[in-house]
Amino acid sequence: MTYVITEACIDVLDRTCIQECPVDCIYEGARALYINPEECVDCGACEPACPSDAIYYEDDLPDALRVHQADNARFFTDVLPGRNAPLGTPMGSDRVGVVGQDTDLVQAAGPRSD
Repeated sequence: MTYVITEACIDVLDRTCIQECPVDCIYEGARALYINPEECVDCGACEPACPSDAIYYEDDLPDALRVHQADNARFFTDVLPGRNAPLGTPMGSDRVGVVGQDTDLVQAAGPRSD
């Protein structure tokens, strides 16, 4: 099981969750953050830290947001634009830094209106 970052994070990138994560499994794209499902230890520290209420435990995801579970995983398994290989499981976002690319779902999202 894992935690999932949803659409409420797009264009917000508050990063408070990154500071709370004890295993450094939250990675930064260009418009959103992503939790690596292979690295997440299900501690839950990120969820209450998120000011946008964008993070859910996967079993608690509302049906309308379920698409983000697979999308978070694709950030690590698909070859993102401008990269020649999937990000994979680097075991820490500090090692990688800002990835600067997003999944197709996040790229296609319109700008935030709030």
